[in-house]
Parts: sequence; structure tokens; C-alpha cells
Amino acid sequence: MKISLRAGALIAACFSTPTLAHDVMADDHAPIGVMADHAHKKGEVMFSIRHMHMEMSGNQIGTDSVSAEEIVTSIPNRFFGAPGQPPALRIVPTSMRTDMTMIGAMYAPTDWVTLIAMGSYVQKEMEHTTFAGGAGTNVRGAFTTNPEGFGDITLGGIFPILGVADRKSDNQREFNVRTAVSIPTGSTTKTATILTPMGGEPTVRVPYMMQIGSGTWDLKPSATFKSWHGAIGLGSQYAGTIRTGTNDQGYRFGDVHELTTWISYRPAQWISLSGRVKGRTTSRVKGIDPMIMGPVQTANPDFQGGERVDLIGGINLVGTHGPLAGHRLGFEFGAPVYQDLNGPQMTGDWIFTVGWQKAF
Repeated sequence: MKISLRAGALIAACFSTPTLAHDVMADDHAPIGVMADHAHKKGEVMFSIRHMHMEMSGNQIGTDSVSAEEIVTSIPNRFFGAPGQPPALRIVPTSMRTDMTMIGAMYAPTDWVTLIAMGSYVQKEMEHTTFAGGAGTNVRGAFTTNPEGFGDITLGGIFPILGVADRKSDNQREFNVRTAVSIPTGSTTKTATILTPMGGEPTVRVPYMMQIGSGTWDLKPSATFKSWHGAIGLGSQYAGTIRTGTNDQGYRFGDVHELTTWISYRPAQWISLSGRVKGRTTSRVKGIDPMIMGPVQTANPDFQGGERVDLIGGINLVGTHGPLAGHRLGFEFGAPVYQDLNGPQMTGDWIFTVGWQKAF
């Protein structure tokens, strides 16, 4: 009985409706999949945890779907002529899953800059079909690679150009810019055991998209604008990843440019609903890792990058009373509506993000 009374008291403290304990709105922050959308006032600290899950299946060349059988009968093997390399591709990825857990911290030593830091742990899994011999569509078998590890670390600052919005006044706008650098702490030498067209099972370095880090110091600029009009919120952000130099393996990933725009509706202080559009363009890999070689499309640096547009829906929740005051939860689910890939290349299916944030 004592436990029940305590639980009831806790629920009442969290969801009762007297004077607000926290002057926060669910739509103060952007949808959870948008990074570096806000700055803090002097002395404030915020911690965050996000988890992103992404699914891919099938393959495309440009905007057209292509079957595994078409790939192994029509796409030349870049490495033909090297020992054991057949004239055409013989291994085709069929599905891929990526899980990334991101932990972030923000601290504002002054009103004009908020320092940021973010690290991640990445898990990838790709399933493949291996076709037998040097030609035809006879299947030899299947195998899975699943590298994982700590990713690159991002450090930088967010500078509020219009300042932090005051939702009680006429200042219903925010504009900030981020300057940050990604430190190459993630591995670019992960290996896995594969199944070859001749039936061998060697351990080799996994291809580019299966590595955990970039191996280069990358610049990560962004610019974000947000405004509110009653219960309606609007926002837009440009974010880039600009590669610098070449990594120790002899290549660098392509630059990434993203533009996202969203609209949100706040039916109550503690909840907001959002919809956004995100467009992304990614360049091809430049250079080549001599240890990444094989009759599979993912080993070819030319079969990387492309263009993609996603539609994404989300929910933001914020506690306004009791022990949950100031705690934020965000959810987003999205899927691509357009993909133009430098293929053959895996086709994106859907992405889900969930996250928690708390400022002190």
C-alpha cells in the first residue's frame, strides 16, 4: 500500500496542472533528428542521447531498381585482371542495417557561444549473396558482415546570431551557425569473413560504407533558422560534412550537403507534432584503399554517393512538472521518396530516431 501511495504521488506531481514548474515548450527544439538547432544561455549545460536505426534493401542504378541477377551479368568487375578476380561482379549486397547511438553534451560559457561535443557507437550489418564461378546466375551461398565500434568524435561551437528566442516576448525567431570538426577516432580497417565465388572464406577488409570512421578530419558547418507563430513552428537548416586531406588508407569519403525544412504544430505545451523534408547529396569516394578489393559493388569507390530526399514525421514531448520537468523525448520516422544513386548501390528503406535531452 505504501508503494502504491508513493507511485500515485509521483504521477500526480508529474502531470498535475497547477502553476508550471518549467517554462518550456515542446517545440522549443527542432525535431530530434536535427542536430545543432539551438544555443544556450550562459552557464547552461545540456546532455543528450540519440539512437538511430536505418534499413536498406535491394539495389538501384540511378533512379531504377536492379536485381542481383542483372548486376552479376552486366556490371564489370573493376579489379578484373588481379589474381582470383572474375570479369564481372559476383557478390551482391541484399540488405543492410545500421544502428548508431550518439551521446552529446553542450555548455555555454557565455551567451555568444555554446560548446558542443558528440561521440557515437556504430553497429552495421550487411547480408550478401555470392554467385558461383565467373559467370551465370548460380548461387554459391550467402554471408553476413557485422563490424561495430566507436565512431568519430565531433567538437565545436554554436553561435547564436539572432540570440536565444524568448517565447514570452516578440522575439519569436532564432538563427545560429555551427562551426565544428569531426576527429577521426573511428576505425577504417575493420575486417570480416566472406564467401568467395570459388567457395573460399577469407578474412578481408570490409568495403568503404561498412567502415566505422572516415579517417579524415572533417569540417561540419551548419546554419539553422527557427520561428514560431502561435502554435505553429517553422525551421530550416543547412548542414555539411567537408572532408579534408586523405586518410591513411589512401582515400577520402565524399562531401555531404544536407538541407532540411520542417513545420511543427503544438496542440499543448508538452507535445508537438512535426513533418519535415530532408534533401541530401553525397559525392563519390576519392582515391582507393588497396586492401579493399573484390567482385562486389561496395568495393568500387565510384559506386558511392548520390542524391536522396526523405519525408519524416516526428513527435516532441517535454515534461513540465515534477521529476520530469525539462526532460525531453523525441521520435522521428522517415523514408525516402526519391533516390538517384551512383550505382549499383543499396537502396534506402526507412529510418527511425529516438532521443532524450535535458538542460540544467
